[in-house]
Amino acid sequence: MGDRATVVWDASLLGYDLGGEHPFNPIRLELTMRLAAALGVLDGVTLQVPEPAAESDIERVHELDYVRAVQRAPTVGWDVGHGLGSADNPVFDRMHTASALVVGGSLLGARHIAEGTVDRAVSIAGGLHHAMRDHASGFCVYNDCAVAISWLLDNGFDRVAYLDVDVHHGDGVQAAFYDDPRVLTVSLHQSPMTLWPGTGFVNELGGRGAQGSAVNIPLAPYTRDAAWLRAFTGVVPSLLKAFRPQILVTQCGVDTHEEDPLADLALSVDGHRAIYRTLRDLADRYAGGKWLATGGGGYQLLRVVPRSWTHLIATVLDRDVAPETRVPAQWTASVRKIAPNADLPLTMSDGRDTAFEPWDGGLDQPVDAVIRDVRRAVFPLHGLDPDDPRD
Repeated sequence: MGDRATVVWDASLLGYDLGGEHPFNPIRLELTMRLAAALGVLDGVTLQVPEPAAESDIERVHELDYVRAVQRAPTVGWDVGHGLGSADNPVFDRMHTASALVVGGSLLGARHIAEGTVDRAVSIAGGLHHAMRDHASGFCVYNDCAVAISWLLDNGFDRVAYLDVDVHHGDGVQAAFYDDPRVLTVSLHQSPMTLWPGTGFVNELGGRGAQGSAVNIPLAPYTRDAAWLRAFTGVVPSLLKAFRPQILVTQCGVDTHEEDPLADLALSVDGHRAIYRTLRDLADRYAGGKWLATGGGGYQLLRVVPRSWTHLIATVLDRDVAPETRVPAQWTASVRKIAPNADLPLTMSDGRDTAFEPWDGGLDQPVDAVIRDVRRAVFPLHGLDPDDPRD
């Protein structure tokens, strides 16, 4: 499907820069694209260059007063309200334009899919899933995922499944569609008892008239690849089969990695690669092959994010990179100019085995209690038997 997939990217997306020592550093995007290019993943691929999203599209999910606050924030100072000017969401130059460009990137991917020119699109600059209707949150100014979903609902799609594999709960997207039965939001994340934003409990199921449309799978700290994949496959495929989405929209944050400094799950780059391949398979099986992938969190800027998101881009393009592939010397040399003493990876793998035992209905592993609780809360709302592993 290499000619049926596209990559949204332009260096102008690096303008979403929260500055200073902020962990949401755009260098992770630049190094990802450099690595993907050095490995030949982007050979012959025409990169799709986005334009900033129109205000009318941003206002699909954000209040006008908030958009105006974002626009004026750089010129009126730091205390503008709406979550702007905080340590998480500092005000920065051209903040509205840079944020609108990220939204425009995800919208461009959605439009290409809706028009039938591609079946898959990836925008690693997207995935700003915490932004709320009237305020910035968690490094996110505008919620590109929610805007893209809203646009898809107005342009030929009646059922959209949103899968969020970031370590933090996809709270902003869930909030945007909590009362909309046309959107299934599924978030796998570290337990809200142990990590910001403190939401994403199993009993958050959707609003009146949309019960079962929100699905949350909270995982204990130090969950590793096999347990994560067991939880995902024990819940998600059955729900997608019942929901029958016309497209998958995914937020592919890589802050689930064991080296990430902001959270406590213990996945590997190999686990991330396995997740992306699973998402691709689910899109092919249950969504007619239509898949819009975005980036998200990820704060191990040199060792993790570039490799994991290169695997994401490669997976979308059907140009899978073998785990044992050596990291190109020219990429390593370019990183050495930024961080001369960094301990850089040698291959596209962490050397982890991602094999796992599918959930079989029992409680044999610690993660099985979460699988059971999620299935019992959600599956009956979709006409599924929570205790039957065949469902």
